Amino acid sequence: MARETEIKLKISDGRAFQRALKRIGARLAGHGPGRVHEENLIFDTPQGGLAKHGQLLRIRIETPGTRGKSRTRNSKQRVILTFKQPVAGPMSDRSARGHYKVREEIELEVSEAAALTKIFEGLGMSGWFRYEKYRTTFQLPASKGWARGLLIELDETPIGTFVELEGPAEAIDRAAHELGFSKADYVLKNYLLLYMEDCRKEGRPARNMVFAEQSAPTK
Repeated sequence: MARETEIKLKISDGRAFQRALKRIGARLAGHGPGRVHEENLIFDTPQGGLAKHGQLLRIRIETPGTRGKSRTRNSKQRVILTFKQPVAGPMSDRSARGHYKVREEIELEVSEAAALTKIFEGLGMSGWFRYEKYRTTFQLPASKGWARGLLIELDETPIGTFVELEGPAEAIDRAAHELGFSKADYVLKNYLLLYMEDCRKEGRPARNMVFAEQSAPTK
């Protein structure tokens, strides 16, 4: 099972952050479509058995978007199944427990979300929380050897814009510093907890973290 190490950063000035990305040489990762719409559905038992053990079971549907436009039905989609759980046994890097979110993770691409949903429901689980976002993934050039394995994932969400830094702890710290942040800015909460906090702050009922059709962000 792969180990995932990451942190989030809250982005208050999107244009300034884009300038910071350009300054450090960040480029779109791979040869993918760039900005991608993600629709996520979290599953659990009626008693919340997975959450009680710090586990997450999620189906994600990724739909490529185009600059200046939201997703289209004709876009090629990917369906990703993800399972996460706390790291088993003692961690060798003691500091990681406090400064980073570290979990064991299995991800695999599947062919059909609907069939997988029926399987989970047949096992007594249900999709109880849905959230969506637009993600654009960046990497630093190979010439920056310290950033090997680092992903810079810009997330536009219904509760604001965040960036996730995922990779080796040392690379996360250096990238955050070069982007103008410190460890005091690190956010370790997942989007469910951030959404619940935002609902309490705004005094609105918590349902699903989704965009209203008229307010989906564009670039």
